[in-house]
Amino acid sequence: MTNTVEVGGLKVKEALYRLIRNEIAPGTGVEADAFWASLGKIVNDLGLRNRELLEKRDSLQEQIDAWYLARERQPINVDEYKAFLTKLGYLVPEGENFQVATANVDAEIAKVSGPQLVVPLDNARYALNAANARWGSLYDALYGTNVIPEEGGAEIRETYNPVRGSKVVAKTEDLLDEVVGLERSKFSDVRRFWLKDHGGIKQLVATLSDGSEVGLADPGKFVGFNKKGSELTNFLLKNNELHIEIQIDRDHPIGKAHPAGVKDVLLEAAITTIEDCEDSVAAVDATDKTKVYSHWNGIMKGTLEARFEKNGRPMTRRLNPDKTFINPKGEAITLPGRSLLLVRNVGIHMYTDAVTTADGQEIPEGFLDAMVTTLAALHDLKRSGKYTNSQTRSVYIVKPKLHGPDEVAATVELFEKVEDALGLKRNTLKIGIMDEERRLTVNLKEAIRMARDRVVFINTGFLDRTGDEIHTSMELGPMLPKMEIKNQPWMNAYEDWNVDIGIETGLIGKAQIGKGMWTMPDEMRKMVETKMAHPEAGANTAWVPSPTAATLHVLHYHKVSVAKRQAELARRGRASLEDILGPPLLDRKLTPEEIQRELDNNTQGILGYVVRWVDQGIGCSKVPDINDVALMEDRATLRISSQHIANWLHHGIAGEQQVRETFKRMAAVVDRQNKGDPNYRNMAPQFDKSLAFQAALDLVFKGRKAANGYTEPVLHARRIQVKGGQ
Repeated sequence: MTNTVEVGGLKVKEALYRLIRNEIAPGTGVEADAFWASLGKIVNDLGLRNRELLEKRDSLQEQIDAWYLARERQPINVDEYKAFLTKLGYLVPEGENFQVATANVDAEIAKVSGPQLVVPLDNARYALNAANARWGSLYDALYGTNVIPEEGGAEIRETYNPVRGSKVVAKTEDLLDEVVGLERSKFSDVRRFWLKDHGGIKQLVATLSDGSEVGLADPGKFVGFNKKGSELTNFLLKNNELHIEIQIDRDHPIGKAHPAGVKDVLLEAAITTIEDCEDSVAAVDATDKTKVYSHWNGIMKGTLEARFEKNGRPMTRRLNPDKTFINPKGEAITLPGRSLLLVRNVGIHMYTDAVTTADGQEIPEGFLDAMVTTLAALHDLKRSGKYTNSQTRSVYIVKPKLHGPDEVAATVELFEKVEDALGLKRNTLKIGIMDEERRLTVNLKEAIRMARDRVVFINTGFLDRTGDEIHTSMELGPMLPKMEIKNQPWMNAYEDWNVDIGIETGLIGKAQIGKGMWTMPDEMRKMVETKMAHPEAGANTAWVPSPTAATLHVLHYHKVSVAKRQAELARRGRASLEDILGPPLLDRKLTPEEIQRELDNNTQGILGYVVRWVDQGIGCSKVPDINDVALMEDRATLRISSQHIANWLHHGIAGEQQVRETFKRMAAVVDRQNKGDPNYRNMAPQFDKSLAFQAALDLVFKGRKAANGYTEPVLHARRIQVKGGQ
């Protein structure tokens, strides 16, 4: 893609120019060439500031490195360290207390607590699947995962197993007893659901096996229904602001076997979804960016389709329609059939040649993301699309890898200029601030202050945050083994600090306080057993790897009232900044076996992810670990592993030859794990010819000098090489 169009003082790759002119701009009221002229002005006005912010990152890191080198492997005096960081400008003084003033926020963000999906926008099928994950079948989620053990004849078979099905129904009814409940007896004893009129208001009634009739323990939890003749076809319950739809069909194979004719139980599951332009995609040039933007535009207009084969049958996926019910007063109500969608733009460190200045300089990719994703969202704001995303006419942009209040302020200024360019009211663009870099964590309150009229989301991204922790303290000493790092005091303090600051600055009722990803998509039993910790920690959303996981994780929000939990947490003291500033340094001598085991684990994970990214352009996927357990991987996990080996190399825990030999040995393991993929290219034994293998080595051996330990420069360069040779 070498053809460019000169417009607005910019050079725009032709395919991207055509996308804006022919598909995105029409219907928005924005003329295509005026769009590019506005972007050109933004680049001219803000481009230098963007460079200065990146230079400040480098300068701060250089000074921290020097301070560490003067104290290598010595205990840190925390008071001395805080004084140094304050003098440096890394740690900024906190101002007076304040409350955020964000307005026009959709209920899914401000009021409802529940799971959140993050999905790559370069894959139309996945992007649609996530958008449609607002509702999920609890029957399917339980039947198809290891939440129900495969024992006692309940194994998963190619055909339906009624023994397993009965366990699914029993588990579901137990959950309904727990989160909804009848005034007496249990859901398993119900033989019929029906409606009774009480003063013009419909009430849900259940007939039990003994012929007696009962209502719900809390009649107010019944909020809607549909009927066919005199019989209910479905009815709607509500608990902790989350809906449960119970579907009835005595002619259905499942409903026929159920005493009350229940064929399925649907849960409102992925309340919000982040459609991602960043860590989960591999978008390295204008061709890739055009695809990403086209998919977002199609979702905003409601026209995106994905055609594929499933079990040998052709399928077409589209956005789901809304759901309609009759409420107890007899009025029609409509519930969204889709997640509320946010879009994640790239960080300020990314530049793109999809658009350049007149003299050929790459522009900040985040500037382009903000303009194009907002332009596409105008179809939603103007209600010209098939469906509505934001009921409040807001656009939700998640901004990753910000390094403190000054970078948040710069992003707010960018959003203001985008609003002016596209004719939007001030604060139409809302910001999600990802708390995944150390300098933002320690200055979180002031970072939120900079976006107090726009902020709708903060979260802890413990994966990237760990990578940045390692890189920031690279010169101080070797780090603990990777799995031990997350159990150190700094991590617990970081997680609590995020919630504490969020509550303190008034995010409750206006914004999400989120927690990170569950990385084992096939380990749903363990997720159900442990991820309750996120709502209990005061988070009103947390990331999950699949629609099925969202359907299961939402059970935690039925069991825990996050609003009540946040009110309780508001009374505790703020987490310790001193703990957050304590690096997870190695505190013992490791055996050769421990060192090699750590290297094996890290190198296998790096190779398993990088080979798909570089050779096939897959930015996020289930990657088998060294024990063949599938893990959801993106650039955040890669950042940790590559920085960890770089740290151990730098401090002599492992040697260069040992690391190279480990990479070669693990390449053969990864080749074996991918032998069933017809598009896979083996790395072994011709390592010098594998650009993916070379990328993996670059990430480690150049990792110490990589700005903030980011992996994008290496990945992009090698992926472009592969695309050039295809």
